[in-house]
Amino acid sequence: MKKIILIMTIIASASIPLKAAEFEKDVFKTSEGELAITFIGHGTLMLEFNGKVIHVDPVSQYADYESMPKADLVLITHEHGDHLDPKAIDAVKKESTRIVLTESCSPKYTGTDVMKNGDTKVFGTITVEAVPAYNIRNTRADGTPFHPKGRGNGYVIRFADKKVYIAGDTENIPEMAELVDIDVAFLPVNLPYTMTPEMCTNAARLFHPKVLYPYHFGETDTGELVKLLENDKDIEVRLRKLN
Repeated sequence: MKKIILIMTIIASASIPLKAAEFEKDVFKTSEGELAITFIGHGTLMLEFNGKVIHVDPVSQYADYESMPKADLVLITHEHGDHLDPKAIDAVKKESTRIVLTESCSPKYTGTDVMKNGDTKVFGTITVEAVPAYNIRNTRADGTPFHPKGRGNGYVIRFADKKVYIAGDTENIPEMAELVDIDVAFLPVNLPYTMTPEMCTNAARLFHPKVLYPYHFGETDTGELVKLLENDKDIEVRLRKLN
């Protein structure tokens, strides 16, 4: 009986969302202070810069958002439930929080700012550009792309002299070749919704980020991506718990 109770306790504990201090974090130096990136899970991230907190695609499954730092800015890439979670947004927002959504998110949540591909907005000292995120080859049974062009956003965020690209759900699309001077990139690696390691390798070679984090990778073996890019010395691949 004691063994059964112990197993049940372990299973129950594993399902409890983590708190902020329990996640991995990397820190980057910028010309105006440190940028801290917390790796929460799947497509969910938290970025902190000069006292400001940005939550990207917060989802309750991956964190205890009641205990997380309140947001100055929330960025939502698209309307799918593993990226848009009203409960998580409500948990981190305060009266002054700016909430950036796509038009496709509007039926599910009312934010403060709607951005479409090509839009740029300035939030204090932080500049955010919305860029395309879509499928070309990966489609549903009826031929509709999992992520049609124009519905979702990737985001390029400028923190002083550093630029972070959070791709959202996308394939290796031609528009990635237009990205310049990306210091940190998050690229999704899971089928059938986004990219294979080979497609991600192609994407990275289109714009050569200094640091590449594969994210939203599910059961994909991210070690394959490391091998594919091992001779690309200008791209450092870092693996974190973002499946």
